[in-house]
Amino acid sequence: MSVKSTGKSVLLQGAGWVLVILGLAALVLPGPGLLALFAGMAILATQYEWADRRLAPVKKAALGTAADSVKSWPRILLSMIGVLVLIGIGLFWGIGVEAPSWWPVDDKWWLRGGWGTGGTLIASGLIAFALIVYSYRNFREPSPQEPGSR
Repeated sequence: MSVKSTGKSVLLQGAGWVLVILGLAALVLPGPGLLALFAGMAILATQYEWADRRLAPVKKAALGTAADSVKSWPRILLSMIGVLVLIGIGLFWGIGVEAPSWWPVDDKWWLRGGWGTGGTLIASGLIAFALIVYSYRNFREPSPQEPGSR
């Protein structure tokens, strides 16, 4: 095995594992957990047979969730509200508003993180928006009463 192919293999494995870990974290934190998990598993499937065998159920769950998220207008609206709230919280966090009078602990513990934390929240919101658009364009089936439906 050459140094070039070994380096490529290490980079692919590293990227795959990072996406799997981020995907697992994003299942409970803001972010596209199933899609990141799927992307990580897809990368690992190029390196490992066990990952290739487990890719199909993850893909089915990720694409099913994406399709369900744009099944109706109320779901799309709630998703867009969630995106706006996430971006708004990121901006609020980044600006670093002073601690309110009701804050029970020392002020230094209010909104720790600044633009680093706020920026990741904003980035998560933008990724979520892009995924909503992607899901809408690829999985949305118009209902019979919508214009352009058959």
